[in-house]
Amino acid sequence: MAEKKAIKNGAGEKVQYGAAQLKRLAQKYTGLGLTLAIALHLAGIGAYWGAQYLGRENEDNAPVVRVLKYSELGPPPSITNQQALPQVAVSAAIAKPTVGIPVPVPDAQVSPEQTIATQQQLSQIAGPVSTGGGGGQTAVSFSPSDIKVGDEDQPPPDFVPVEKEPQIVKRVIPQYPELAQRAGIEGKVLVKIWVDKDGKPRKAVVLKSDAEIFNQPAIDAAMQYVFTPAIMNKGPVAVWVVIPFTFKLKQQ
Repeated sequence: MAEKKAIKNGAGEKVQYGAAQLKRLAQKYTGLGLTLAIALHLAGIGAYWGAQYLGRENEDNAPVVRVLKYSELGPPPSITNQQALPQVAVSAAIAKPTVGIPVPVPDAQVSPEQTIATQQQLSQIAGPVSTGGGGGQTAVSFSPSDIKVGDEDQPPPDFVPVEKEPQIVKRVIPQYPELAQRAGIEGKVLVKIWVDKDGKPRKAVVLKSDAEIFNQPAIDAAMQYVFTPAIMNKGPVAVWVVIPFTFKLKQQ
Protein backbone atom coordinates (compact mmCIF):
# COMPACT_ATOMS: atom_id res chain seq x y z
CA MET A 1 0.00 0.00 0.00
CA ALA A 2 1.08 3.51 -0.75
CA GLU A 3 2.20 5.43 2.23
CA LYS A 4 -0.08 8.28 3.25
CA LYS A 5 1.16 11.44 4.78
CA ALA A 6 -0.72 13.63 7.21
CA ILE A 7 -0.94 17.34 6.52
CA LYS A 8 -2.78 20.11 8.24
CA ASN A 9 -5.68 21.88 6.55
CA GLY A 10 -6.76 25.48 7.07
CA ALA A 11 -8.50 24.59 10.36
CA GLY A 12 -5.33 23.04 11.78
CA GLU A 13 -6.66 19.48 11.53
CA LYS A 14 -4.49 16.65 10.24
CA VAL A 15 -5.72 15.14 6.96
CA GLN A 16 -4.41 12.03 5.22
CA TYR A 17 -2.86 12.94 1.86
CA GLY A 18 -1.71 10.24 -0.58
CA ALA A 19 -1.84 8.89 -4.15
CA ALA A 20 -5.64 8.80 -4.33
CA GLN A 21 -5.92 12.46 -3.51
CA LEU A 22 -3.20 13.34 -6.03
CA LYS A 23 -4.95 11.46 -8.84
CA ARG A 24 -8.28 13.09 -8.06
CA LEU A 25 -6.81 16.60 -8.03
CA ALA A 26 -4.72 15.90 -11.15
CA GLN A 27 -7.80 14.94 -13.16
CA LYS A 28 -9.67 18.01 -11.97
CA TYR A 29 -6.96 20.57 -12.76
CA THR A 30 -5.88 18.86 -15.98
CA GLY A 31 -9.41 19.24 -17.40
CA LEU A 32 -9.57 22.86 -16.24
CA GLY A 33 -6.21 23.69 -17.81
CA LEU A 34 -7.14 22.00 -21.10
CA THR A 35 -10.40 23.96 -21.24
CA LEU A 36 -8.61 27.27 -20.66
CA ALA A 37 -5.98 26.46 -23.30
CA ILE A 38 -8.65 25.63 -25.91
CA ALA A 39 -10.56 28.84 -25.10
CA LEU A 40 -7.41 30.97 -25.45
CA HIS A 41 -6.53 29.37 -28.80
CA LEU A 42 -10.06 29.88 -30.14
CA ALA A 43 -10.06 33.52 -29.01
CA GLY A 44 -6.72 34.16 -30.73
CA ILE A 45 -7.84 32.53 -33.99
CA GLY A 46 -11.15 34.41 -33.90
CA ALA A 47 -9.39 37.74 -33.34
CA TYR A 48 -7.05 37.09 -36.30
CA TRP A 49 -9.84 36.20 -38.74
CA GLY A 50 -11.99 39.08 -37.48
CA ALA A 51 -9.17 41.55 -38.13
CA GLN A 52 -8.66 40.10 -41.62
CA TYR A 53 -12.38 40.43 -42.43
CA LEU A 54 -12.67 44.02 -41.17
CA GLY A 55 -9.50 45.03 -42.98
CA ARG A 56 -10.80 43.59 -46.26
CA GLU A 57 -14.10 45.51 -45.90
CA ASN A 58 -12.28 48.81 -45.24
CA GLU A 59 -10.02 48.20 -48.23
CA ASP A 60 -12.99 47.54 -50.54
CA ASN A 61 -14.92 50.64 -49.41
CA ALA A 62 -12.03 53.09 -49.31
CA PRO A 63 -11.89 55.64 -52.16
CA VAL A 64 -9.02 55.03 -54.55
CA VAL A 65 -7.22 57.96 -56.10
CA ARG A 66 -5.21 57.16 -59.20
CA VAL A 67 -1.60 58.37 -58.98
CA LEU A 68 0.31 58.70 -62.24
CA LYS A 69 4.05 58.72 -62.67
CA TYR A 70 5.73 61.58 -64.48
CA SER A 71 6.69 59.20 -67.29
CA GLU A 72 3.00 58.31 -67.85
CA LEU A 73 1.92 61.90 -68.41
CA GLY A 74 1.23 63.02 -71.94
CA PRO A 75 3.27 65.62 -73.81
CA PRO A 76 2.90 69.23 -72.63
CA PRO A 77 0.59 71.54 -74.59
CA SER A 78 2.10 73.25 -77.59
CA ILE A 79 3.16 76.86 -77.15
CA THR A 80 2.36 77.73 -80.76
CA ASN A 81 -1.14 76.22 -80.63
CA GLN A 82 -2.63 78.53 -78.03
CA GLN A 83 -6.19 79.77 -77.96
CA ALA A 84 -6.65 82.96 -79.96
CA LEU A 85 -7.01 86.14 -77.93
CA PRO A 86 -10.44 87.78 -77.91
CA GLN A 87 -11.01 90.34 -80.61
CA VAL A 88 -11.24 93.92 -79.38
CA ALA A 89 -13.61 96.30 -81.07
CA VAL A 90 -11.85 99.51 -82.08
CA SER A 91 -13.91 102.62 -82.68
CA ALA A 92 -13.20 105.31 -85.24
CA ALA A 93 -10.62 108.00 -84.59
CA ILE A 94 -11.75 110.87 -82.41
CA ALA A 95 -12.08 114.20 -84.15
CA LYS A 96 -9.60 116.89 -83.18
CA PRO A 97 -10.86 119.36 -80.59
CA THR A 98 -12.25 122.64 -81.92
CA VAL A 99 -10.74 124.63 -79.09
CA GLY A 100 -7.14 124.96 -78.08
CA ILE A 101 -5.44 124.33 -74.78
CA PRO A 102 -3.94 127.50 -73.25
CA VAL A 103 -0.15 127.58 -73.17
CA PRO A 104 1.81 130.41 -71.46
CA VAL A 105 3.64 132.64 -74.02
CA PRO A 106 5.34 136.06 -73.81
CA ASP A 107 3.09 139.14 -73.94
CA ALA A 108 4.57 140.21 -77.29
CA GLN A 109 3.15 137.06 -78.99
CA VAL A 110 -0.41 137.39 -77.64
CA SER A 111 -3.02 138.02 -80.35
CA PRO A 112 -6.12 139.97 -79.22
CA GLU A 113 -8.29 138.04 -81.74
CA GLN A 114 -7.46 134.55 -80.37
CA THR A 115 -10.10 133.04 -78.05
CA ILE A 116 -9.33 130.87 -75.04
CA ALA A 117 -11.41 127.78 -74.24
CA THR A 118 -13.56 127.85 -71.13
CA GLN A 119 -13.42 125.19 -68.39
CA GLN A 120 -16.65 123.61 -69.66
CA GLN A 121 -15.24 123.28 -73.18
CA LEU A 122 -12.02 121.73 -71.87
CA SER A 123 -13.94 119.13 -69.84
CA GLN A 124 -15.82 118.01 -72.95
CA ILE A 125 -12.61 117.13 -74.78
CA ALA A 126 -12.18 113.31 -74.66
CA GLY A 127 -8.68 112.16 -73.91
CA PRO A 128 -7.23 109.91 -76.64
CA VAL A 129 -6.31 106.31 -75.88
CA SER A 130 -3.42 104.66 -77.68
CA THR A 131 -3.65 101.01 -78.74
CA GLY A 132 0.12 100.74 -79.09
CA GLY A 133 -0.23 99.45 -82.66
CA GLY A 134 0.17 102.14 -85.33
CA GLY A 135 0.99 105.77 -84.85
CA GLY A 136 -2.63 106.99 -84.66
CA GLN A 137 -4.69 107.59 -81.55
CA THR A 138 -7.93 105.59 -81.24
CA ALA A 139 -10.48 104.82 -78.53
CA VAL A 140 -10.77 101.21 -77.36
CA SER A 141 -14.00 99.67 -76.02
CA PHE A 142 -14.84 96.05 -75.18
CA SER A 143 -17.43 94.11 -73.22
CA PRO A 144 -16.62 91.72 -70.34
CA SER A 145 -18.54 89.00 -72.19
CA ASP A 146 -15.82 89.02 -74.87
CA ILE A 147 -13.33 87.52 -72.41
CA LYS A 148 -13.70 83.81 -71.56
CA VAL A 149 -12.11 82.68 -68.31
CA GLY A 150 -12.55 78.93 -68.85
CA ASP A 151 -15.05 76.17 -69.49
CA GLU A 152 -16.03 74.28 -66.33
CA ASP A 153 -18.09 71.82 -68.38
CA GLN A 154 -14.92 70.11 -69.59
CA PRO A 155 -13.74 67.14 -67.47
CA PRO A 156 -10.44 67.50 -65.58
CA PRO A 157 -7.32 65.62 -66.71
CA ASP A 158 -6.61 62.17 -65.31
CA PHE A 159 -3.94 63.56 -62.99
CA VAL A 160 -4.67 66.69 -60.95
CA PRO A 161 -2.27 67.66 -58.13
CA VAL A 162 -4.21 68.39 -54.93
CA GLU A 163 -3.34 69.37 -51.38
CA LYS A 164 -6.40 67.65 -49.89
CA GLU A 165 -8.12 64.66 -51.47
CA PRO A 166 -11.93 64.43 -51.63
CA GLN A 167 -13.61 62.50 -48.82
CA ILE A 168 -16.86 60.53 -49.06
CA VAL A 169 -19.77 62.30 -47.34
CA LYS A 170 -22.63 60.13 -48.65
CA ARG A 171 -22.17 56.49 -49.65
CA VAL A 172 -24.79 54.61 -51.70
CA ILE A 173 -24.99 50.80 -51.92
CA PRO A 174 -25.74 49.65 -55.49
CA GLN A 175 -28.82 47.55 -56.16
CA TYR A 176 -28.05 43.87 -56.77
CA PRO A 177 -29.52 42.77 -60.14
CA GLU A 178 -32.24 40.18 -59.66
CA LEU A 179 -31.00 38.10 -62.58
CA ALA A 180 -27.52 37.96 -61.08
CA GLN A 181 -28.96 36.88 -57.74
CA ARG A 182 -30.84 34.00 -59.34
CA ALA A 183 -27.79 32.92 -61.30
CA GLY A 184 -25.50 33.26 -58.28
CA ILE A 185 -23.18 35.73 -60.06
CA GLU A 186 -20.75 37.77 -57.96
CA GLY A 187 -18.20 40.38 -59.03
CA LYS A 188 -16.49 43.71 -58.55
CA VAL A 189 -16.72 46.95 -60.57
CA LEU A 190 -14.25 49.87 -60.52
CA VAL A 191 -15.96 53.18 -61.37
CA LYS A 192 -14.11 56.44 -62.12
CA ILE A 193 -16.15 59.46 -60.96
CA TRP A 194 -15.69 63.07 -62.07
CA VAL A 195 -16.15 65.11 -58.86
CA ASP A 196 -16.72 68.83 -59.49
CA LYS A 197 -15.76 71.80 -57.30
CA ASP A 198 -18.94 71.34 -55.22
CA GLY A 199 -18.13 67.69 -54.43
CA LYS A 200 -20.92 66.35 -56.66
CA PRO A 201 -20.48 63.67 -59.34
CA ARG A 202 -20.68 64.99 -62.90
CA LYS A 203 -19.87 61.77 -64.76
CA ALA A 204 -19.13 58.10 -63.97
CA VAL A 205 -17.14 55.71 -66.18
CA VAL A 206 -16.52 51.97 -65.65
CA LEU A 207 -12.79 51.21 -65.55
CA LYS A 208 -12.93 47.47 -64.84
CA SER A 209 -15.78 45.02 -64.37
CA ASP A 210 -16.02 41.30 -63.61
CA ALA A 211 -19.52 41.08 -65.14
CA GLU A 212 -21.28 43.55 -67.43
CA ILE A 213 -24.58 43.03 -65.59
CA PHE A 214 -23.17 45.00 -62.62
CA ASN A 215 -22.02 48.06 -64.66
CA GLN A 216 -25.24 50.10 -64.71
CA PRO A 217 -26.14 49.56 -61.01
CA ALA A 218 -22.60 50.64 -60.08
CA ILE A 219 -22.84 53.79 -62.23
CA ASP A 220 -26.27 54.65 -60.76
CA ALA A 221 -24.91 54.32 -57.23
CA ALA A 222 -21.77 56.33 -58.06
CA MET A 223 -23.82 59.26 -59.38
CA GLN A 224 -25.58 59.48 -55.98
CA TYR A 225 -22.34 59.80 -53.99
CA VAL A 226 -21.44 63.09 -52.29
CA PHE A 227 -17.84 64.14 -51.58
CA THR A 228 -15.98 66.98 -49.98
CA PRO A 229 -14.29 68.96 -52.80
CA ALA A 230 -10.60 68.48 -53.49
CA ILE A 231 -8.48 71.46 -52.40
CA MET A 232 -5.54 73.02 -54.25
CA ASN A 233 -4.07 76.48 -53.51
CA LYS A 234 -6.82 77.10 -50.89
CA GLY A 235 -9.55 76.61 -53.51
CA PRO A 236 -11.73 73.71 -54.72
CA VAL A 237 -10.76 71.86 -57.89
CA ALA A 238 -12.43 69.17 -59.99
CA VAL A 239 -10.79 65.72 -59.94
CA TRP A 240 -11.37 62.08 -60.85
CA VAL A 241 -11.73 59.47 -58.08
CA VAL A 242 -12.04 55.69 -58.37
CA ILE A 243 -14.58 53.83 -56.21
CA PRO A 244 -14.82 49.99 -56.05
CA PHE A 245 -18.27 48.38 -55.85
CA THR A 246 -18.40 44.74 -54.69
CA PHE A 247 -21.40 42.55 -55.49
CA LYS A 248 -21.42 39.52 -53.19
CA LEU A 249 -24.29 37.22 -52.27
CA LYS A 250 -25.05 36.56 -48.61
CA GLN A 251 -24.21 33.06 -47.46
CA GLN A 252 -27.33 31.09 -46.57
